[in-house]
Amino acid sequence: MITKKKIGTVATWIMTFLLMIVICLPGLWVVLTGFRPNREILAKPAIWIPENLSLDNFAKIFGFGAEQIAIPVPAYFTNSLVIALTSTFIALLIGMSGGYAFARYRFKHKNGYFLGLMLSRTVPGIALSLPIFMVWSKLGLIDTKLGMIIIYVALNIPFTIWLIDGFFRQIPKEMSEAAQVDGCTRWQAFWQIEFPLAKSGVASAGIFAFLTSWNEYALASQLTRSTDSKTLPVGLMDFTAQFTIDWAGMSAMAVIIIVPALILTFLVQKHLIAGLTFGGVKG
Repeated sequence: MITKKKIGTVATWIMTFLLMIVICLPGLWVVLTGFRPNREILAKPAIWIPENLSLDNFAKIFGFGAEQIAIPVPAYFTNSLVIALTSTFIALLIGMSGGYAFARYRFKHKNGYFLGLMLSRTVPGIALSLPIFMVWSKLGLIDTKLGMIIIYVALNIPFTIWLIDGFFRQIPKEMSEAAQVDGCTRWQAFWQIEFPLAKSGVASAGIFAFLTSWNEYALASQLTRSTDSKTLPVGLMDFTAQFTIDWAGMSAMAVIIIVPALILTFLVQKHLIAGLTFGGVKG
């Protein structure tokens, strides 16, 4: 006999499936468009099922195909990689130090500092674009990788501190104290005992920091102008002209933006899942 509970479960799965289709369909369409020629993309009536899939668009934007473009995609890719990796590394170092300090030490106005950090994260980055532009102009950091790295580090620090602080709070202090009684220094106790237990949280914070830096467009579009500092999201606009848009090239470049994030997430998915569920179940 079919119960109301079973009907509800089936209905939930159906709604979830339909919702996932709605969410994933635009992304799937962009990916497929990256492998299709322009004539098929612009065909009327629209061709919904791809007929000719090839790597010509990717060869074109990287300068390997017979048809080449003047957009320096390899340079944009390098800029994005350098800026995202460097800002993530620095944000993690500061986030680990700050998260550990908030979790393990007591100091004056500790809660106030922590609240201030969290509130700073609620301010949209685009709201700071004008003051950042004015300060960066005086410092000579406009249109430089260093300028973007500093901004992304500042944007990522509050979140990394908050996330890593939560993981260190889950680790009993007695474990570190026992290691120090056995002869470990505070530094050794951290790296040999506490850090391995919190590495899932560090990996989670690193993934989110990298994706934030890799995908950010609003600030980068205002603070970068040349090939030496433009990132991939900003470079997407180079495929637009006054009267035309290179949909094939733009979609291929969008796929290039998506792939590194997917690969990185896949490589650390074990730590990422553990990080997101850490502390959720006790007993």
